[in-house]
Amino acid sequence: MTQVLSNGPSTTTAPAPSFASQIADPAPLGLAAFALTTFMLSVFNAGLLPKSAEVAILGVALFYGGIAQLLAGMWEFAKGNTFGALAFTSYGAFWMSFWYLVAHSGLTKADAPQGVGIFLLAWTIFSAYMTFVTHKISGLLFLLFSVLMVTFSLLTIGAFASAPAITHIGGYFGIVTAFIAWYASFAGVHNGTVKTSVMPTWPR
Repeated sequence: MTQVLSNGPSTTTAPAPSFASQIADPAPLGLAAFALTTFMLSVFNAGLLPKSAEVAILGVALFYGGIAQLLAGMWEFAKGNTFGALAFTSYGAFWMSFWYLVAHSGLTKADAPQGVGIFLLAWTIFSAYMTFVTHKISGLLFLLFSVLMVTFSLLTIGAFASAPAITHIGGYFGIVTAFIAWYASFAGVHNGTVKTSVMPTWPR
């Protein structure tokens, strides 16, 4: 409390709220962007829709999964949430790099298994250590990242081995990942709107 001196009786004033405390929670946005884009790609990976239609995901990957999630990560930095900042910024960059890989990389059909495989392997490693961190944070996050790590692992194996069956299984795990992330996003926006923590959500 700050003492205010005057000719009259002494009064006190509360300190001004911090900048971070006035920022809306960016996690529901980041989770929603991650979930929707993951769902769309996973439907194709699972073989539920033809791969020839996969181009439909590119705009969503760049603008929603990529840019919107990257912005959520930047606001997590402002709020002092190191884990959220790293997760949203990194996976936002994943979706933007995925967009570039599909739209502009020029990989030949012969090189695609190795090129896509090493791309997915790198993200599997990142997801693995993020999963390890989540067991110290919350059960919901641990579940989300555990399923995500399995998804990346299966997609990596499927890419290197040119095994569509394994990729399809990874696609189904990706759909589960998307719905867990959607739940976390819904819980965050619900709790933030009603101002009551009635659902397990992304930790602050």
